[in-house]
Amino acid sequence: MSKKHHEAHLHGKTSFFSKFQEYIGEFIYGGIDGSVTTFAVVAGAAGANLDSAVVIILGFANLFADGFAMSVGSYLSTKSEKQNYDKHKAIEYWEVDHLPEKEREEIREIYQAKGFEGELLEQVVDKITEDKDRWVDVMMKEELEMMEETKSPFQMGLVTFISFLLMGFIPLIVYVIDYTRGLDADLFLYSSILTFVAFGAIGYAKSYVTSTSRVRGVLETLFLGGSAAILAYYVGVILESMIS
Repeated sequence: MSKKHHEAHLHGKTSFFSKFQEYIGEFIYGGIDGSVTTFAVVAGAAGANLDSAVVIILGFANLFADGFAMSVGSYLSTKSEKQNYDKHKAIEYWEVDHLPEKEREEIREIYQAKGFEGELLEQVVDKITEDKDRWVDVMMKEELEMMEETKSPFQMGLVTFISFLLMGFIPLIVYVIDYTRGLDADLFLYSSILTFVAFGAIGYAKSYVTSTSRVRGVLETLFLGGSAAILAYYVGVILESMIS
């Protein structure tokens, strides 16, 4: 491989990982929701002593319906942020075109507050306002404190949906195997073990995104997932005793 091709290959890999890192937070949070909500359904069904076929139906119905709803929510949220940014950016362009002195004074005040003064302050103001795009970008960041959303709304929704399905399927694995092949085992116990391993892994990964303690990330996810499962389990127990 030539040096040029090698550099292009490395650049491609770097771009891929950079792109992946942009969406890893969404993947993790989608996975948390998927595993927690699906395991809650499984726990409720187990509390009501429902058989594997019913658990699978309820589990997959929840998996796809909630996963789709979450992905739509993620898509609309990201799209709304982009539209809001674009709206305010258009307003800033209008103000720069029609109220240049006012906008120039705002730039001066912003950098004066940062400690610039005298000739240096005027040089900074002149440099920023000589380019309209630069001028507007500074106003967006410094005055409105808005950063442009670079992530694709569609890709955000897709990542959420995929992660929800992948992680949400884990609590159902044992029940699917039991339905297709038959297992002589405590299905809910094995489903719980698999799910809590997934909870731990997700919590550990979440700690990287939030830059918090690894132990705290794991324990927090285990606690939240376990609490939802316990609640759903006893709701199933109560409902089963009331109906039967």
